[in-house]
Amino acid sequence: MNALKENMNVPQHIAIIMDGNGRWAKQHNKSRIEGHKKGAQQIKKVLDGARKFGVKYITLYAFSSENWNRPKVEVSALMHLLEKSIKANEKDFIKNEVRFETIGDISALPSYCQKAIAKIKKSTQHFNKQTLILALNYGSRDEITRVVKKLITSAENNEISSKDITWECIQQNLDTAHIPDPDLIIRTSGEKRLSNYLMLQAAYAEFYFTDILWPDFDEQHLHDAIQEYANRERRYGLTSEQIQKQC
Repeated sequence: MNALKENMNVPQHIAIIMDGNGRWAKQHNKSRIEGHKKGAQQIKKVLDGARKFGVKYITLYAFSSENWNRPKVEVSALMHLLEKSIKANEKDFIKNEVRFETIGDISALPSYCQKAIAKIKKSTQHFNKQTLILALNYGSRDEITRVVKKLITSAENNEISSKDITWECIQQNLDTAHIPDPDLIIRTSGEKRLSNYLMLQAAYAEFYFTDILWPDFDEQHLHDAIQEYANRERRYGLTSEQIQKQC
């Protein structure tokens, strides 16, 4: 694998939609849960690669608020896999000083998952070399609804007025308030949609779609995505000429 070019523009925050576990399992004549297990194994590889390339934040769409509609057997297996993966990787996170965070309403997760999450959050809370964020029971529509309810309650209690409700105010009440917006969003498996993921935060993100299924997505594929990102011009509403004058 070729190294990233010196002074290449590397995204500070990459968010990934880990898609394709089920299709990978079908291709390999395995059960869907075996596909999820293989997908879980890729997380460490991608996290290690991201650290090597200088990416400080990685957010993974691990379990959406819509995933509860999947077969109960699969949901139960996913919850146990989540707990097992967290416990198995805690020592590695501590060794590499990786902070563990979550977004989404984790209160709906089984108690054993909440306990494992609370433990690893506490043991990694002081690290700042790299941050892994798992989106668990997360959906942008649910997130926005929770923010609106919170702001309405604050207004009813005379804590804020309508003039106080700016984008900055909304941003400070999102699940990602303490995390920079993603610079790059990667979706594996060939699908080309956000699927209710970080819809507000993705306003100026670059998108990278690949046909590679998540269980096959590795450091080399991450490298390729970052290289393509580095070749794009991010204008934020400006013209190319304006961007060039700022350089």
